[in-house]
Amino acid sequence: MTAHFEHEAALRARKIWPVVGIDEVGRGPLAGPVCAAAVILDPDNLPAGVDDSKKLNAIRREQLYEEIMARALAVGFASASAAEIDAINIRQATLACMRRATAALSLRPAYALVDGSDPPRLNCEVRTIVKGDSISLSIAAASIIAKVTRDRLMARLDGLYPGYGFGRHAGYATAAHRAALDALGPCPVHRRSFAPERFKQFALFD
Repeated sequence: MTAHFEHEAALRARKIWPVVGIDEVGRGPLAGPVCAAAVILDPDNLPAGVDDSKKLNAIRREQLYEEIMARALAVGFASASAAEIDAINIRQATLACMRRATAALSLRPAYALVDGSDPPRLNCEVRTIVKGDSISLSIAAASIIAKVTRDRLMARLDGLYPGYGFGRHAGYATAAHRAALDALGPCPVHRRSFAPERFKQFALFD
C-alpha cells in the first residue's frame, strides 16, 4: 500500500479545504517526548516519494523532510515532555500534541485526517484513519516531519545525557538502553509512568 492524495483531493473537490494530515511519534519509548506533526500539502506541488516514515530509512526521511518543508503550505509541530506524559498519561499527552501541532499551523484547516482511531478535539471536522500514514499522503508527510524532528531532539538529549544511547535508539526499550539503565539508572527525561520494575531501586522514582 502506498500513500496517496485521494482523500484530500475528494474533500477539495467538495470545497472543503485546507485539509491537514496529523500523526504522532514516540508513544512507546521509555524516555523522551511524544511528538506530533500537522501538515497541509500543496495539491499543485506534492512531494514525490512520501510514505509512512517507518518504511523509509533515516537518509530518505531526512531528504523527504526537507522536501516537505519546502513544498507544504503549512507545517506545525509540537511535543510533550516525559514529565507531562507522567502527569496526564501518554494518551492525553499525545492528543494534546496533536492539538498544539494543529494550532501551530499558519493556515486554519477545514478538515483533519488523523492517523489511528483516537481523534483529538480540534476546531474542524476530524476523520481518523487506521494505518493512515500508509494511506493518506498528508498523514504520511506528518509522520516524516514528526519522526525526523523527534530523532533530532533525541540526538540533542544524547549530548545532555551521555551513556544512554538516545541518538541510536531514540529512547525505545532496546537491550542496549535497558543495559544502560542497569548501569547508570534513569535520567530526568525517562518516563516514570513507563518505568520497568528495575527503575524502582533508584531514588528518582521513589
